[in-house]
Amino acid sequence: MIEFSADLIVPTDPNRNISDILADRVKKTPDKALFGIPDGDGWRDKTAREFETEVIRLAKGFVASGIRPGDKVGLLARTTYEWTLVDFALHYAGAILVPVYETSSSDQIQWILSDSGAVALMVETEQHDERFAEVRDALPLVGLYWRMDTGALDELVELGAEVEDDEIERRRHLARGDDVATIIYTSGSMGRPKGCVLTHSNFVDTAQNAYAALSEVFEQPGASTVLFITTAHVFARFMSVLYVHAGLRTGHEPNTKNLVKTLGSFRPTVLLAVPRVFEKVYNSADQKTTSEGKGAIFQRAAKVAIEHARREQEGERIGPVLALQFRLFDKLVYGKLRELMGGRVTYAVSGSAPLGPRLGYFFRGLGIKILEGYGLTESTAPATVNRPDHIRVGTVGTPLPGVGVRIAEDGEIHVKGVNVFREYWRNPEATEEAFDGSWFRTGDLGALDEDGCLSITGRKKEIIVTAGGKNVAPTMLEDPIRANPIIGQVVVVGDQKPFISALVTLDPEMLPAWLATHGESSDLTLEQAARTAVVREEVQRAIDGANARVSRAESIREFVILPTEWTEASGHLTPKLSIKRAIILADFAEEIERIYSGPKDVTSNIAIG
Repeated sequence: MIEFSADLIVPTDPNRNISDILADRVKKTPDKALFGIPDGDGWRDKTAREFETEVIRLAKGFVASGIRPGDKVGLLARTTYEWTLVDFALHYAGAILVPVYETSSSDQIQWILSDSGAVALMVETEQHDERFAEVRDALPLVGLYWRMDTGALDELVELGAEVEDDEIERRRHLARGDDVATIIYTSGSMGRPKGCVLTHSNFVDTAQNAYAALSEVFEQPGASTVLFITTAHVFARFMSVLYVHAGLRTGHEPNTKNLVKTLGSFRPTVLLAVPRVFEKVYNSADQKTTSEGKGAIFQRAAKVAIEHARREQEGERIGPVLALQFRLFDKLVYGKLRELMGGRVTYAVSGSAPLGPRLGYFFRGLGIKILEGYGLTESTAPATVNRPDHIRVGTVGTPLPGVGVRIAEDGEIHVKGVNVFREYWRNPEATEEAFDGSWFRTGDLGALDEDGCLSITGRKKEIIVTAGGKNVAPTMLEDPIRANPIIGQVVVVGDQKPFISALVTLDPEMLPAWLATHGESSDLTLEQAARTAVVREEVQRAIDGANARVSRAESIREFVILPTEWTEASGHLTPKLSIKRAIILADFAEEIERIYSGPKDVTSNIAIG
């Protein structure tokens, strides 16, 4: 087996818990702005001291309401300042937060609350209230219930006014490093969600060492960020703790439709995003310039940025012509894109899915270093990450301090270290299956290079074996196809079939402008667009590009354009926008069967409406 490990930079302390992260920040920089709170068209600062004061007042309310140390409390809310406030208040009260995705269905809410043994739930909106009401009778343990938008937080603060400060200080010290900090349920892309038990040490040790490894990112003058990924997910949840440890000024944006406006007013230096966000930025710029008749300029600028960044990374000579073109496009194109993201972003952290070299090089060419990383809920988010001084585009970097990564004989990635979770809640069978000694079996496939940089090549359980015995990793085909601006999602199929095919959906946001610039009406429905020759040709072009990367036996021979959209609401995407492959294969079994039962003209494609 190939193995790389990184030594701890910050030693572990078994007595520390997450509340110490905030308490230490207050002692170090009490008057430093820790959050930006929306205030009209601007932002109002909240210092570390002010935040902790609010945390303690709310923690007193939880105590006065009857929450005991070790109680599990569910939280169903959007990504806002209040989410993080409740999170830290529960730590100070000695309780255990169980996050629920704000898009979760009633059945999912019931499962998470019942399986975790939650005794209380806080929701944010009327819609959340309605979903909980559908299953409330099936959750007898949930005796306490609050709703934020009707004043629950203020009521809790008032209720806890008589609780002594000493009681909160006592409670916040009860948890040791190896005690449960939270139970985060997996997004369920491979079946029913499992509760991952993450300890205080998982967060504290991983955050402290990640900060030490990435100090350049967090110690910029005026370092700040906007969180718009759901804080119920481990990625944003961990980063929230890391940001408090780093003293990074943080804003929140629950509505991604407002993201450009928010970035413009908050002007962050660091972004946290999934690859789909970077794809949207690139594709939107491509579409906008094309509609203005400047598409050729943007395409040339993109190629120059990518080539300049590639040569820079590989240490190759950047000739005078390329250097001149780069400077020219920096004024004409790159600067405008940087302004679109607030004008101050120098680093972005990307995770949850492969970014791809094209986007990695493109944004690096813009002057934004994307630190692509890899991890899972079971690894408290990060396991590996690219460093500011050692970015290898196309990889997810090297192990974080205190983390080891190895590649098993079958190509599976195994991880161990301070970040690895304790167990699956109330599921010893799944826990035993997930570990090989102290090594967690991730289920992902990958490779390590001579420098310890990890590359992700697929998902072990998703490997397709064709009728001819050819093993195909679907993500190797799907990721480049999904980069096309008019394609929403794509799922490669063909297990035990004679050839590989694909289900394709269109992107309803990008499609209208693209149609208008390609001689079609921008008002076409998804069904109508799926039937047009120009759309089928564009999808075929994207598929041809992906096919060029693989052998003929692995290539996509037919595809179906579906007249629908896959979303969280439809049940086909997880909250981090990963596809739920098993559900898609089941829901569209008829369309898949139609591909393989029809005439075997493998150069054809199909539009279904």
